[in-house]
Parts: sequence; C-alpha cells; structure tokens
Amino acid sequence: MELSEIIKSRRSIRKFKTDEIPGEKLEQMLEAARLAPSGVNSQPWRFVLVKSQEMREELKEATIMPFVHQAPVVVVCCVDLEAAGKDQVSKRARELLEAGAFTGTPLEDFDPDAYAKSTSMEEEAARHYLRLNAAIAVEHMVLQAADLGLGTCWVMLFSKKKVKHILQLEERYDVLALLPVGYPAQDPPLRPRLDLQDILLKEL
Repeated sequence: MELSEIIKSRRSIRKFKTDEIPGEKLEQMLEAARLAPSGVNSQPWRFVLVKSQEMREELKEATIMPFVHQAPVVVVCCVDLEAAGKDQVSKRARELLEAGAFTGTPLEDFDPDAYAKSTSMEEEAARHYLRLNAAIAVEHMVLQAADLGLGTCWVMLFSKKKVKHILQLEERYDVLALLPVGYPAQDPPLRPRLDLQDILLKEL
C-alpha cells in the first residue's frame, strides 16, 4: 500500500479479533521502529511484547481502557532514560560522524564530546526530549501495522507504576504508551479532523 493511503486509512482500533499475530509481522513492526530517526541518533525506544493471556490480564489492572488486554499482543513502549547521559550522547554522535552523516555539511568538523557537554539537559527536560524521540518510533510501528492489516491504538491512560511493577522493569525505563495490536474487529469511519487552513498558521 502507498504511504499516503496507509496514512488515510489508519484508524485507532478498540475491538480486536482473537487471531494470533504471526511473529514475522511483529518483527516487521519492531524493525520499522528500529529504523526511526532520533536526535543525534539517540534511539531511546525500548519495547516489551506482552503476548501471554496471563500477562495481558495483569496489565488490565494498570489501565481503565478495557480493550487493551483483549488484543492478542500489547506492545509496552518505553524510553531508556540513560540514553540522554553524556557518555551515550557522545557515543551516538561519534557513530554518526564515523558513518559519514555530516560529510559535506557545516557539521563536518563536529566534535562529539564537546557536543555532549554543551547539550546536557535538566532531568525533566531530558525525559521530554527522549519521549518525543520515542514517539516517532511508535508511530512508525503504528503505520507499519496498518500496512500489514493490523490495528493499533495509542493508549496513555495507565498507571506507569503498576505497569513497571507488573513487567518488573528497571528504574531507567520510563513507560511511554501501551499499544494493543491485533486484527481489527471493527471498521471505524474517518474521524473528524481540522481543515488545513486551521492548522497552517502562516506562510512566510
């Protein structure tokens, strides 16, 4: 399917069939996330695939959205907070430099260590920065899922504390979203959207 058609046809799905999702389709979704862009190639996204009914039933206790645990797979989308550390930023920036990402640009003489020192952020700002980057990867997964005939729905109404406890996640991982995945058992109509003139502030 053409990308423009995927974007137009994608819907948030809240009712799923019980059919099992082939492993290769889940792998394609994760690969789409892996290839997403991120600031200085930080790649802060981390994922947990919750497939067993037992674990999905446990997740039910962490969200008020009843359809989440009914999907055959729930992707728990996380952020690795250590990705914003100076050592990691310097390492990722050096990888970009060595891969030739800055060749022929004003950043050709880029110094990864100096960059890491100059861009250090307060903890809360770093969390927001990493979440924004991880959200790009999640949306890559959402669009890949739509292309594979799968439905998804971003869910952000949940208890992070409960999810982390259920999955026994280390403190370094911040849970960004729950993404139930499955074959759609509904065909929702197009949602209302603002017109282009409502979202374009200016042309200069």
